[in-house]
Amino acid sequence: MAFLGRGHLPLCCALLFCLLLDCVSAESITAKVGSDITLPCKYDAQHYGRLSVCWGRGAIPNSGCNNEVIKSDGTSVTSRLSERYLLMGNLGGGDVSLTIRQVEKTDSGMYGCRVEIPGWFNDHKHQVTLTVEAAPPDPLNLEIKEVKEKSITFGWTSGFDGGEPIISYNLDLQENKGTWQSTTIEHGELPQLTLLDLSPATTYKLRMFAMNSVGKSEVSNLLIVKTREAAPDGPPLDLQLESLTSHSIRVTWKPPNPKLRNGILLSYSISYREYDHASKQYKRWQHAKTSAGIGPPATVPLCTTLDIVHTTSTVSTAKSASTPATIWIQDTTSIPLVHTTSKTASTPATIWIQDTTSIPLVHPTTTDEPIPAATVWEDLTTSTTLVAPDPPVVELKEVQSHLISISWTPGFDGGSPITGYYLEYKEINNFWDHTDNIRIDFKPDETDATLLEINDSTYNIRMFAKNSHGTSKASNVLTVTIEETVHKIDDLSTTTSTDNHAAASVEEESKNVHLATIVVPVVLVVLIVAIVSAWQLRRMKKKTDSMNIWLTGGALHFRSSEPLQEL
Repeated sequence: MAFLGRGHLPLCCALLFCLLLDCVSAESITAKVGSDITLPCKYDAQHYGRLSVCWGRGAIPNSGCNNEVIKSDGTSVTSRLSERYLLMGNLGGGDVSLTIRQVEKTDSGMYGCRVEIPGWFNDHKHQVTLTVEAAPPDPLNLEIKEVKEKSITFGWTSGFDGGEPIISYNLDLQENKGTWQSTTIEHGELPQLTLLDLSPATTYKLRMFAMNSVGKSEVSNLLIVKTREAAPDGPPLDLQLESLTSHSIRVTWKPPNPKLRNGILLSYSISYREYDHASKQYKRWQHAKTSAGIGPPATVPLCTTLDIVHTTSTVSTAKSASTPATIWIQDTTSIPLVHTTSKTASTPATIWIQDTTSIPLVHPTTTDEPIPAATVWEDLTTSTTLVAPDPPVVELKEVQSHLISISWTPGFDGGSPITGYYLEYKEINNFWDHTDNIRIDFKPDETDATLLEINDSTYNIRMFAKNSHGTSKASNVLTVTIEETVHKIDDLSTTTSTDNHAAASVEEESKNVHLATIVVPVVLVVLIVAIVSAWQLRRMKKKTDSMNIWLTGGALHFRSSEPLQEL
């Protein structure tokens, strides 16, 4: 026992010194403004049972907690300073870690945890220094306010500023499938902006970022906006007039410049009149039309009909210039079509203008069979062909466990209302026509969906839009991986934290606690034995007339009132 005492004397002294001076374990944690942070503190509840605990701000005093923020009796919370302070750990298992919701800069400082263990100098004390730093702002939420032919007005809603004021915004604009164009916008009081000088009937994508002194936020939601159609800015091109007979003129043209159409061409408006009665000269105008209106006219020089008509027919008569004219529409391949036949507005066309008489005129390449004719007085329009819709744009909203949430934005409806959507998804190794693939139909007013009970795998997801004229091409393809996450929990040492930016390690603290539970009883036993031994030696001294014997360096020494020989 004497040898054991000498070998562990430094450790025992250090432990006694720590107990007498009230030693405290400490660590530091850094968190971002607005996040949730957990400050760790645990004790061995299996050994001690449920114990009272308190958390305070500042250094831990000799008893209790300074500036107490929360207190528990070991079973539940008995008092707290604010609803932001929580004990979310397993109290019955000894986890009394402090969680602070949405930390602010003012939350920075020292926090102390005291677990009241029965006995002298037994309280478990843990000290944590928290540093709260500012963060970039939260993403903006964009919303369309107004869409016109050449302008888009939109607004945004700001979230948490990250603990520092927002300085400016960064706007990204993309036209159709071009490159992103960035513009910096100074922070103002009115969270709204109007983009001017845009192209009509053009699809734009908008996104924004908020900036503070720390950095840039995550990207906002994506807006996909198509400006309204406008009347064409350009006239039909390559307008040509050709006199065929004394009673007919052929007119040919091409559609306006694509950049000046300002929408889908629905029809052409053709007007003509006799300009000079004596010479039978005709003057005409032609306009292209969209759903928003009529474009500028295409004008050509005057055209004069021929004096004599040469045909294979034996019938030929003159006619008054005031008689109405007949018009045929003909494409550039010169295949005659009666003008009542529909024709897409973007296809070049030919028009024959011909006077009518009571005796049917005969086309030069036909026999005596009369040509069916329809009389047009002022304007002639041709209709457009409706098409299937454009595919929707699909975005991934959230992936949780065996759940996938998506949303989609409709494209151009093809001139006919969209009647519905359908979604297809498959495992990544399957083909799209595999029998195990899943198809889900949606109503035309639905723009988001949640897929449930998805097995662990990697999936491809795409969508289609439908209208009365057909089905769109496939949308963009999302690739999503579903994995099961396994969490291992240590029954004696667990930490519950909702902070995504900071984590605290308590491994060293756990080692110190277990070491203390072993060493403290040993020291107490040594102290008890030393006290009992001293008491026994004192009794022996009284019985042997105050005789003392001890060893030093191997030599025997004695002190007594009796002679050595008598001993």
